Amino acid sequence: MNWQMLQFDWAKARAFFATAETGSLSGAARALNLAQPTVGRQVEALEQELDVVLFERIGKKLLLTPAGLDLLEHVRTMGEAAQRISLIASGHSQTLDGPIRISAGEAVSAFLLPPILRRIRTEHPEIEITIIATGTQSDLQMREADIAIRNAQPTQNDLIARRTPDRMAGLYAKTTYLEEIGHDLAKADFIGFEGSQNMAAALTERGFAISADQFRILSEAHLVQWAYVKNGMGIGLMMNEVANADPEISRVAPDFEPAVPMWVLAHREVKTSRRVRVVYDLIVEALS
Repeated sequence: MNWQMLQFDWAKARAFFATAETGSLSGAARALNLAQPTVGRQVEALEQELDVVLFERIGKKLLLTPAGLDLLEHVRTMGEAAQRISLIASGHSQTLDGPIRISAGEAVSAFLLPPILRRIRTEHPEIEITIIATGTQSDLQMREADIAIRNAQPTQNDLIARRTPDRMAGLYAKTTYLEEIGHDLAKADFIGFEGSQNMAAALTERGFAISADQFRILSEAHLVQWAYVKNGMGIGLMMNEVANADPEISRVAPDFEPAVPMWVLAHREVKTSRRVRVVYDLIVEALS
């Protein structure tokens, strides 16, 4: 080990990394909770120290130079290592007092998590909970969340993963809407995600005459889709336990019942934290 080389200043590297990731000094300043001039001085100092130009300004944007692109890969590795060190250090804390971030899809967050969170708040009121309700996958390795509930098996080897029983889903509509169209699915509008038109083929295979152009309303927000279903605007997909709890909603195409896989994930190193372990186990137990 060349110990003289370890004089590299991580604060400068972090300023560069944040600027590269956000595309601006102002964005980096917000991310790092620093003043913009401070971030600018750190980046400039790093350029002087390495004797390279890391960014070029195009209008209001900062673009990485070839030297900056080369350095970014190494600094990203440093950042991931720093995250792992933080995870290990925080993971051994045995206190329950503190925050925890849970990432899940909108429908899971809105309909499945409330009774679980109520139990957590009753049994462990010292835990502060943040819910990240999103259709995208939060990066557990980069600590965007401590626990995630996903509908796909994880591919990362360093994640703790427990599969809970699948949820069954179905197509539903407001009862009055079905009466308006005479329960004729060929006259119905469908509500779904972009790409949901593929569902038409699956329904056709099961004997329902549905065309792709009947998917008239598309949204990436599942709660928005469900709100439109409840407003009598068409037919949409929802977990059975959620839809069956609404007396104004009726099942459509009962032979079409896709399974919704459910995985509960946590980072392997974070799993040693008592706070995360308690919440993780409660979620797995409740969903099981």
